[in-house]
Amino acid sequence: MNNLQKTNLNKAKLFQTERIDFWWGQPLLTGFGFLAFVIYTTWSMVQGEYYWWSAGREGFGGYLSPFYSPLIFLNPTAAGSAPLEHAWFGNWPAWIPNFIPITPAILILAGPLSFRLTCYYYRKFYYRSYFLTPPACGVKGISQKNYTGETVLLLIQNLHRFTLYIAILIIIILSYDAFLAFFQGGELGIGVGTMLLLINPILLACYTFGCHAFRHLVGGRIDCFTCSNGKKKIRYKFWKGIS
Repeated sequence: MNNLQKTNLNKAKLFQTERIDFWWGQPLLTGFGFLAFVIYTTWSMVQGEYYWWSAGREGFGGYLSPFYSPLIFLNPTAAGSAPLEHAWFGNWPAWIPNFIPITPAILILAGPLSFRLTCYYYRKFYYRSYFLTPPACGVKGISQKNYTGETVLLLIQNLHRFTLYIAILIIIILSYDAFLAFFQGGELGIGVGTMLLLINPILLACYTFGCHAFRHLVGGRIDCFTCSNGKKKIRYKFWKGIS
């Protein structure tokens, strides 16, 4: 975009553009798709029931909803709840305030969500779809008199590289859940749920280990990026591999 185009865009009205392509399709569909996901996730988290299935059989194995993993505490009286021995710390404690719904998911979803919502891709989509700053390249968005970048409130975006460790831990836990899904009542077996729970951590691992934060962890913070000596060369190969 040249200086003349920038000047014209600054004087334009909201959504005004010279683009003739379907530029509004991606932010619109992505925005509605993510909104639907948030609504479903919120319902699934709050209802606190039917997150475990083992065909009524005791012993090792069963299907655990990824939204409820890991099970830190649980309410064994809830319909479709996991056996109490699957909770890391047992029964739902009395010291948790009453205004918090009695559902295991509410204790753990903040971890993976903090990684997703601070992700570079997610930032791009919700800045465009919800904040309209701008809605697309070459399209007039909401005017900002004092642009401060990702500072002040948006400084929280810098937590992304730290929430990476939470995301990696979640992948390890979900991988164990996938292994658990190969058994029902202690007997080996494979069902549709098994395959879904197996595919889930694989796709999450592809997403996480291709993330900018992981690339920074592997290949960042060095002065000579393509040096041919020692550890720096090894780090470059690792970075190139995951990129």
